[in-house]
Amino acid sequence: MPYSPPRLVFWETTAGCNLRCIHCRRIEVADQLTPHDLTTPEAFRLVDQLVEVGSPVLVLSGGEPLMRPDILEIARYATDAGLPVALATNGTLIDDDLAQRIHASGIKRVSISFDGADAATHDAFRSLAGSFDAAVRGLRALRKVGLPVQINTTVAKHNQAQLEGVLALAKDLDAVALHLFLLVPVGCGVEIAEDQMISAGDYERVLNWLYDVEQAEPSLQLKATCAPHYFRVMRQRRAEENRQGTHRDLPASHARQVHGHPHGQMHAATKGCLAGTGVCFVSHRGEVFPCGYLPVEAGNIRRQTFSEVWQGSALFAEMRDPDLLGGKCGACQFKTLCSGCRARAYGMSGDYLAEEPFCAYDPASRTVHLT
Repeated sequence: MPYSPPRLVFWETTAGCNLRCIHCRRIEVADQLTPHDLTTPEAFRLVDQLVEVGSPVLVLSGGEPLMRPDILEIARYATDAGLPVALATNGTLIDDDLAQRIHASGIKRVSISFDGADAATHDAFRSLAGSFDAAVRGLRALRKVGLPVQINTTVAKHNQAQLEGVLALAKDLDAVALHLFLLVPVGCGVEIAEDQMISAGDYERVLNWLYDVEQAEPSLQLKATCAPHYFRVMRQRRAEENRQGTHRDLPASHARQVHGHPHGQMHAATKGCLAGTGVCFVSHRGEVFPCGYLPVEAGNIRRQTFSEVWQGSALFAEMRDPDLLGGKCGACQFKTLCSGCRARAYGMSGDYLAEEPFCAYDPASRTVHLT
């Protein structure tokens, strides 16, 4: 029986980037385009193959995708083929003219990363003075032409006390969404994991903070990424509220479908870890991975069609079977809802089916350990 098509496909358009972020998932980052990047015709073929399996959101990422001179041509090709297209950028290269051209390409949403609530924090993490102010200018240029912009923030020790400030920044800049990325120890992130990874208890506190903010800020789309245990937190919090006689509708930010909600498909979240089940990542060399943080290859579009990889990969078949999960994830009553972060499990243990190492929940006692 064929698997359901992916909902999001992230394509690493190039390894080239103008920044040197200390948390980057890439071990090697080039300061220019590389000869290994998929060519324009190969990019068009990827789009055609995605259309054959469904209509997933195509996220153009990098590196820095705006370093590719053909990136907007590819975006227009994908848009004309019927794919919703998003752009993931650091924002520093965007001026008024480029913002207009991004809008004209058919791109539906742009995400810009801010890794702190102020320039000092962000610039230190991005390893480039002035990158915060440049990203702000880029975001404002995009909003000026009417493009929805999402702010992505990688949560680590350097900024976990700044989340209220990041939230205020998102509102001040008129972002439509704030997505929190919980640091995954892969690539360059391995080198800073010990210093920057927050504890399981701190993860729990961040996720509960996010739940509270969702109730208070219904117009802003909030999402926890690389934190599948948020779905367990949300289920537990709502159950407790129901026991206390409080019955609340899900926030508007939980719109699941694009129909009836202008950005629902870009934001849609239905369960925890979607690596290899609802999302996948295509590298600049054509390799297909379960996600951008799990460097185990499922196939390569230079040798196979996308459908052959998505439907036939033995790795993806394992990722889609929660009964294969080990440790406390395998014993957890929330395993089909959450599944734990498979990339974080791999990064810490070398086993992508091992238990989530940064989850404070104990399924045996059904308690949360915050120490």
